[in-house]
Amino acid sequence: MVMDPITAHAQAQPDKIAIIDDRPGSLARTMTFAELDRYTNQLANGIIERGVEPGEKVMWLGQNSLELFAFTHAARKAGTVAVPLNYRLTDDESVYVIDNSDAVLMFADVEFSDLLDRISGRVPKLASVVIFDGPAEPIELPVGQIPETALLGSDADVERDQSSAGTMIYTSGTTGNPKGAVKRTNAGLDQRKALLDLIGYDPGDVYITCGPLYHSGPGGFAAIAHRLGNTVVLQHKFDAEDWLRLIDTYRCSSTFSAPTPIRMVCNLPDEVKAAYDTSTMRIMIANAAPWSFALKEAYVQNFPPESLWEVYGSTELGVSTVLAPPDQMRKPGSCGLPAPMVDVALFDDDGNEVTEVGAPGELFVRAGTVLDTYYKAHEKFEADTREGGWHTVGDIAYRDDEGFLYICDRKKDMIISGGMNIYPAEIEAALERHPEVYEVAVIGVPSEEWGESVCAVIVPVDDSLDEAGVEAYARAHLAGYKVPRRIEFTTEIPKTGSNKILKRQLRDTYIQAS
Repeated sequence: MVMDPITAHAQAQPDKIAIIDDRPGSLARTMTFAELDRYTNQLANGIIERGVEPGEKVMWLGQNSLELFAFTHAARKAGTVAVPLNYRLTDDESVYVIDNSDAVLMFADVEFSDLLDRISGRVPKLASVVIFDGPAEPIELPVGQIPETALLGSDADVERDQSSAGTMIYTSGTTGNPKGAVKRTNAGLDQRKALLDLIGYDPGDVYITCGPLYHSGPGGFAAIAHRLGNTVVLQHKFDAEDWLRLIDTYRCSSTFSAPTPIRMVCNLPDEVKAAYDTSTMRIMIANAAPWSFALKEAYVQNFPPESLWEVYGSTELGVSTVLAPPDQMRKPGSCGLPAPMVDVALFDDDGNEVTEVGAPGELFVRAGTVLDTYYKAHEKFEADTREGGWHTVGDIAYRDDEGFLYICDRKKDMIISGGMNIYPAEIEAALERHPEVYEVAVIGVPSEEWGESVCAVIVPVDDSLDEAGVEAYARAHLAGYKVPRRIEFTTEIPKTGSNKILKRQLRDTYIQAS
């Protein structure tokens, strides 16, 4: 049986700090690799003792913390599939994901105990709800919830094969329902190693989170950091100045970020930024949404220019292309060249490969890191697959004369706001349940702060509906980041002859009206 990476680091460097959980106003909490190995053994053995079988789903919920990150390692040791639950979802959205995933155990921050209590009668498959409370004293928990101490088992090495271990991250679908993207833990290891070698990661790096661990980017690169034996610094909740404090305090050298947090950092007053040393940053992975050229210019004015790497990828496909630091300024708009051990091809609507410079085509990828399937929706996975092992998420791209790729049109209707993928169909389905909404179409419009923001174009039943009423209804049925920031009323939504909404026409109309 292959040794777990945390166990290997515990033997090779037992006293090295593995995790730092440092929050303003509290004493920083740390764990060495030896301590992390013991703690994850206790969690994993506890999972097994509660009857969770190999390959079954265990879910985790909460903002970034030492306990949650440790739980992801414990789930792997127990041979289970770790499923993060986005803590920004509404009760209804949470119920759907929990039920659809078939999770049998939940490990959650006490902050979300009330949510789990409210939905407890609606998720019958969830046999165990385990609550941790960080450094605070245990509190009285609702019926059906047990404290973390009741889960902990033996700290002996875990005797279970990890071949069934994996992750399942829910990514919204164009039908409006999220889909669970299933990946095996050890899939594509050679490919990932080649990527790390290209970027130049080092065992001595210190990784800092810049976003929630439930997102595939921040969480995935944090997991990679631990495989390399790096110290991982967890920021509980993003704050721009505090993020600089953590970099300065712990000499952080690598991270992953969507554009919005870095825009917040770069927009801090010069005197605030000057108080912190950022010269240790060696590797900034730009992803989650395209970074504008203006943001890249701001970044290199505030951080070492040679640290900026950009990758194009997705939860489904992994890292597909890489734009190296020397190319950031000379290739504006490019997402780079194919990543190591990744094949990239463009195909037209007739299935012919597009090879001409500047000609657009749908981008397909062939790689070891491609998801195994969508849970309970394999037909949707197959719909994005073509003969030869090629997979797509629907992005349209073209190549320049040096082979660099440019994404010219993202997934057909998807909105990327603050690094979060938002699918209009999900919002439309929710708003159309409003009794005073006759029809609605949702589009993305440019936003300086978020990259894109949600705009809802509504045909009301009568004149009684107003923006406040729509917003209140949306907040009651959707996660906060999905609530439209702009609401427009119209008498008719443009459609094709086959009755499909002309969203490109809508975007042209309302972007011009901005």
